[in-house]
Amino acid sequence: MQTSLLNYIPEEAQTLIAELLAIDNLIVEVKKERKTRHGDYRELPNGKHQITINSNLNCYRFLITLIHEIAHFEAYNNYGRFIKPHGKEWKHTFQHLMLPFLRPEIFPLELLPLLANHFKNPKASSDTDTKLALALKQFNEDNDKTYVFDVPLNSTFKLYNGRVFKKGNKRRKRYECVEINTGKLYLFNPNAEVEVLD
Repeated sequence: MQTSLLNYIPEEAQTLIAELLAIDNLIVEVKKERKTRHGDYRELPNGKHQITINSNLNCYRFLITLIHEIAHFEAYNNYGRFIKPHGKEWKHTFQHLMLPFLRPEIFPLELLPLLANHFKNPKASSDTDTKLALALKQFNEDNDKTYVFDVPLNSTFKLYNGRVFKKGNKRRKRYECVEINTGKLYLFNPNAEVEVLD
């Protein structure tokens, strides 16, 4: 395993990760930030398997994302290629792999109850778990971001891709936002990062 990968995860998790990654046909690469995903997994044409993780993640999110992607690899090996990407086989594998890491030596105490709750039924992205996602963001180096829940009602904001929206009312969990150019209604997670325009 590449030593540089260990620089991205909590020190107390490094031995466990080294054991998980002691697999010949699994390649892990750290990539520049991608706005649409934290990481991904795929089988390569040569039969090897590749995991990529964004370099800009804090150590706790990096660790969760890495195990999320290892769970894809393990589920593929154990159940075959025809399972749903985030189906019951993946969920069970993710829970099983994550359990040894849910300790105060690895994660801060304030994250452990949120992680325990999240792993009762893990989702395709930890970002859909608003409480956990916001708690993880407090450990980011650059923490001067603005989130949709911070934007005043009827104010406009811009996404990283330049699209502009006007914030509306909150539904049960997400906010209704209208895209200015198209008039289409979209639902935003409260913790989506945005740039306020007015």
